[in-house]
Amino acid sequence: AQQVEALTESYKQIVEGLGGKFAKVEYWGVKSLAYRIKKNRKAHFSLINIDAPPAAITEMERQMGINEDVLRFITIRMEEHEDGPSAMMRKREDDDRGDRGDRGPRGPRGDRPPRRPRDDAGPAPHEDGAF
Repeated sequence: AQQVEALTESYKQIVEGLGGKFAKVEYWGVKSLAYRIKKNRKAHFSLINIDAPPAAITEMERQMGINEDVLRFITIRMEEHEDGPSAMMRKREDDDRGDRGDRGPRGPRGDRPPRRPRDDAGPAPHEDGAF
């Protein structure tokens, strides 16, 4: 995590030196990769919102490509930055809340009634004793 912060700080200096600024930095933590990349199964993930001219972005991407510690990066142009925490950080907050009760991760299902608790005694016999 300290090395990730150091890399982020070095990229911040590059961007600010070329007339840009970091709007937001989020460290998402260590996550498992979908497949091995350069013999790694896990990686540190970060989100950086940058407001900078194209030259600053190009130089930062060039530096990331040179650095052997950076496995992958993606740059996406946005018209405006999202206010507040990203979806990943909101997901982490939801996970920290704990028990969801009878709801799934997206809330209760609207197309069926809630489940009744099962009776452990098994099926009820008919009047004549047959099942």
